[in-house]
Amino acid sequence: MTLDRFIRVKYRENAEKVELLVNHLKKLGLDCARTIEERVDLQFDALRNLRGNLGDDELFIKLVLANSIVSYQLSGKGEDWWWEFSRYFSANPPEGSIAEAYARFLPASRTNRRLVAGKLKRLEKLQPFLDGLDIETLRDYYFEGMESLRNDLARVLGSKRSAKTVVFAVKMFGYAGRMAFKEFVPYPMSIEIPDDVRINAYTKRFTNEPPVSFWARVAEQTGIPPLHIDSILWPALGGKGEVMRRLRERCNKAELVLELAAL
Repeated sequence: MTLDRFIRVKYRENAEKVELLVNHLKKLGLDCARTIEERVDLQFDALRNLRGNLGDDELFIKLVLANSIVSYQLSGKGEDWWWEFSRYFSANPPEGSIAEAYARFLPASRTNRRLVAGKLKRLEKLQPFLDGLDIETLRDYYFEGMESLRNDLARVLGSKRSAKTVVFAVKMFGYAGRMAFKEFVPYPMSIEIPDDVRINAYTKRFTNEPPVSFWARVAEQTGIPPLHIDSILWPALGGKGEVMRRLRERCNKAELVLELAAL
């Protein structure tokens, strides 16, 4: 038997830079994250468009969950993919199962054309879970159980709870829930930041600690849940031109957000 799991790993970090980061995020706060999510993020607009065209909140939220778990290895920008999704299902609401609808949608997608067979298999795994959801269950997940949603998605997909697409699905579910249930509920502190390439590279400026645990610590120190920190970092780490324009027009702390890139 190895003793490795009983030994606490000591990670290297630049304490001065971490302190700067924490203080910077404290100045921005949760309100800044919400502004970026609702007024800057083009994905939020894509969801708003889809909801308005569908007129069915239960189907709308189920589609958002399905789309989230195939939002990886994209062949275009994330914002373009979510708008392609929004336009397609606005014009072609699923009449049968969502997995069957994606079997028609994904092979013809312009912005998500990689690993299609594997993505369709994920949706087939997810379909029985989606079938068991109704609007009241979705409401409960939103107001009381985003952690439970994360855990249930991970179980159904056979993934880790911290898997990037699982926690991203919770983030997008939060967007959809705000629209459907007309109330802002912050993400729980316990739900991990999506560990993507940009977050991984940015974390290395401060520490060699794994991103998920590092940003969980930063979240506790700043009072900003990891999924909301992800929203603040997203434009700072290389948003497209339209995102930069919207950030400067719609967020009164835009320059502070962009200063994060220099830390």
